Amino acid sequence: MSYARVVQEQDSTVPPVKMAVRVRPPRSNPIGLKALVVRRVVAAEIRSVIIKHHYLHAMPTACWRCFGVFVADELVGAAVFTAGPRLGYRVLVGAKPQQVLVLARLWLRDDLPKNAESRVIGVLLRELRRERRWKLVLSYADPAVGHAGTIYKASGWIYLGRGQPGRYFDLGDGQPIHPRTAHNRFGANNIGHLRRTGIDVKQVLLPGKHRFAYLLDPAWRWRLLRPAIANLGGAEAS
Repeated sequence: MSYARVVQEQDSTVPPVKMAVRVRPPRSNPIGLKALVVRRVVAAEIRSVIIKHHYLHAMPTACWRCFGVFVADELVGAAVFTAGPRLGYRVLVGAKPQQVLVLARLWLRDDLPKNAESRVIGVLLRELRRERRWKLVLSYADPAVGHAGTIYKASGWIYLGRGQPGRYFDLGDGQPIHPRTAHNRFGANNIGHLRRTGIDVKQVLLPGKHRFAYLLDPAWRWRLLRPAIANLGGAEAS
């Protein structure tokens, strides 16, 4: 005799639909912060979720470190660190290019706890610090998509001001998109070419990205030269 039949015989007044719910109740416990596991992965393991879910819809070409965020074996987040802007290392006096890296991509699933970003970033920084290869991490928050860097301010990062205004595209809907997103969507990001193909696009300049720094080696704090960042190029926001 099946389990469902036993339940029905024990309470014949329960409609079949409700009985089915009773036999297989939905998971009611939300995901807890302690359930999140951050581990290093290769770029191929997170490429598809970054392209699909991150607002830039593109995976950096040269990744120094990649991490996946898991609940059990389910991928629920990802982070990518790169070299960032060509002169980014100059925020530290006497630093070499390979001593400064950039958090270029950070994506977490929307249904994770509200403090998930803080926890994940904390784990990422500990993992990088453990390697003792880098002195500082940079990250960028793009106001064009509503990012103000609140999570960095709350996590002890140092605010370095804003970068140069960024070039974005307006497709006529009032929602600016990054040129990289346009290239991924249309196969090109040249305004003349896009217009010739019938796309109504114009270029807009938006305020520069907010820039933040986190010192992995506190002994290098005195080397942080904030004025030097004024001449740095843009970078990919996380």
